[in-house]
Amino acid sequence: MVWVSGWKLASEVSNSGGLGLIGAGSMYPEVLREHIQKCKNATTKPFGVNVPMLYPEIDKIMEIIVEEGVKIVFTSAGNPKTWTSFLREKGIIVVHVVSSVKFALKAQDAGVEAIVCEGFEAGGHNGREESTTFTLIPMVKKEISIPLIAAGGIASGRGMLAAMVLGADGVQIGSRFAATAESSAHQNFKQTIIDVKDGDTHLTLKELTPVRLVKNKFYHQLQELYKQNPTVEQLKELLGRARAKKGIFEGDIDNGELEIGQIAGFIDEIKPAKVVLNEIMEEFTAIKRLIHSI
Repeated sequence: MVWVSGWKLASEVSNSGGLGLIGAGSMYPEVLREHIQKCKNATTKPFGVNVPMLYPEIDKIMEIIVEEGVKIVFTSAGNPKTWTSFLREKGIIVVHVVSSVKFALKAQDAGVEAIVCEGFEAGGHNGREESTTFTLIPMVKKEISIPLIAAGGIASGRGMLAAMVLGADGVQIGSRFAATAESSAHQNFKQTIIDVKDGDTHLTLKELTPVRLVKNKFYHQLQELYKQNPTVEQLKELLGRARAKKGIFEGDIDNGELEIGQIAGFIDEIKPAKVVLNEIMEEFTAIKRLIHSI
């Protein structure tokens, strides 16, 4: 949710009954501090911060999280042992995002209090294994003893119920909230989400950090480079810097890195986050009641 989930989206989700998360991956440390402070002013409900550990200045980010009294941190893209003990000693709940059974067990051993089990349908940076959410949930559930949150390919009450039937204790939803009024993404990117159909995204750049991208001009340039059996350095050169910012935040839908999940093909309207959350919960409750009546 880099360039997408700032304080406006996080606070609105929390105010509407979910757990809003600020996406710290696109923020300099002092920008993150500003978002945390504004989120605290905008909601009295719990909210958290998602921290991809591969990003620079991680020490400063963690210091700010502690200083600002954040109570919940979701970590990803790194070794959970690095920061879990530090955060838990400060009374912070730690949840770690994984894409395999192996990493779920490592996260549990590191002391995290819950796991996000994310299939390769998800947007943004992802696992290399290409295990789907609905195959991962029961496999991970079988091996761990802490709460499991499912992510990747979920954008509706039906999807939420299906994940929980398979063993999830809750769900994390990203792509659906990228196309909301409170999302900090550029309008061009939001419209791209609406326009995406099934098959319009692809998981690529596994040699660097796997990422699911919309098939735009930049994506096709990348595929042309792959035909030449490129080195890692050549891939890095084409990727350059701030490509996700260019596409998601600045709205360059041709040359930007457009990260979104496969479920974007299901999304057909930009709505307020509160409406999205209410629709998901209403459908979840209605379908659950219908199944119980059969």
